[in-house]
Amino acid sequence: MKLTFFYLPVADLKEALALYRDTLGWQEAWREGDTTTSLRLPGTEIELMVDTDDGSMTPGPVFEVDSVQAFHARHRDELRFRFEPKEIPGGYWSAFEDPSGNLTYVLDQSTAEAAG
Repeated sequence: MKLTFFYLPVADLKEALALYRDTLGWQEAWREGDTTTSLRLPGTEIELMVDTDDGSMTPGPVFEVDSVQAFHARHRDELRFRFEPKEIPGGYWSAFEDPSGNLTYVLDQSTAEAAG
C-alpha cells in the first residue's frame, strides 16, 4: 500500500478550485471531467483529490494497491467496507471504515495500461 492522495469531497468543484488553486496556488495535476481534479500539495508527493459528492463520503487517505478487488476479497471479513469495488477511470476503488466511521480509500490503476 502506498499513500497517493488525500480525498476531499466538496459540494462545488469551482469553489474548491478558487481556494486551493487560485488563492493558495496549488497546481492541478489532472482533471476528470467537471467533478474531480487532483492538486499537487507543496513539499510532498501526495496529491489532494477534490471530488464533488452528495455528502455520503468523508475526507480520508487514499492508498494505491495492486488490485482493489484482491484487497477487498482478502480483507472482506476483517474490514467494514463502505461499498464494493467500483470501476473508475484507469482502475477500481473502494473504501473501508475505521472503528470511528472514518473512511480509508484504496484504489488501483489496473486498467490504465490496457486503455493507454
